[in-house]
Amino acid sequence: MTNTLIRLASIEDVKKFVSITNRYGFKINLISDKYTIDAKSIMGVFSLDLSRPLTMQIEEETDPEYPEFMEEAQPYFVK
Repeated sequence: MTNTLIRLASIEDVKKFVSITNRYGFKINLISDKYTIDAKSIMGVFSLDLSRPLTMQIEEETDPEYPEFMEEAQPYFVK
């Protein structure tokens, strides 16, 4: 399982991030405090507190598309 902190600072960031997640078949969750939602759900993402970093959780890092996804998602990583 991989946990990575991300930040979605604008509406455009949310739209682009959800679009990226929907291109991949493995499960991607976002965690904010006690809430865990499907990162492929735009309504779910907007329901989170986006003023703080979110934890992106991926359980299937053995998926062959995992490295490609991580490369695409890198602009949202908290550095």
